[in-house]
Amino acid sequence: MSRADGQRGPGPVPRPRLYEHLAQHISDFIEAQGLVAGDRLPPERQLARDLGVSRATLAQALAALEIQGRVEVRHGVGALVRQAPVAEQDLSGRIAAHPRTEVALAREAVMAGIARAAAAHPQKAMRIAMLGADGTVPSFDEVWRCVRRLSGASLLGELEDVLAAQCPDPVETPEVRARLDGLAAAIVRGDGESAARECVGLLVVPVVSREADDLPVE
Repeated sequence: MSRADGQRGPGPVPRPRLYEHLAQHISDFIEAQGLVAGDRLPPERQLARDLGVSRATLAQALAALEIQGRVEVRHGVGALVRQAPVAEQDLSGRIAAHPRTEVALAREAVMAGIARAAAAHPQKAMRIAMLGADGTVPSFDEVWRCVRRLSGASLLGELEDVLAAQCPDPVETPEVRARLDGLAAAIVRGDGESAARECVGLLVVPVVSREADDLPVE
């Protein structure tokens, strides 16, 4: 991979706005009080006074919680607690119950989507700068980090993070190296389908090979 000249440093760290802090605080309050679906929060006027914020800021926080599915605001009734969404740890537990090969297949499918999105990045110069061959032999982690950045697919990225916790990155082998080279080349030329195909077998093949080596010789 090559690096773009004059690359800028990281931008400023984004700071959560007041209503975002407030939304999290209210969510924590719901958990701490053991409120369940159908329970009603205090009236907005009282809630704003207790929290020490304006009603406008409180309305923003409640709107954010409503989008998250945590509360439901009804005119004339107030804010009602809704069933909490499935937590990420619950999803991780369900994934862990499946065989590792099946989890690897699921992660490959998500990776294929990420690779396809990376190949669709509108700036070819950026694709070349991040994945163009420059004579070095980057690791899987380095290549995939660039692919993730080019894709801009945040939801797919979150799904892959959950799957990766149960199915780690592939071991560096000649087969994996060849796939990474093919993946990078496909993304550079903007060929999303070829990039996606390079992800198929990227995780499963090394795992199967390693397990086969452990089998007793008859």
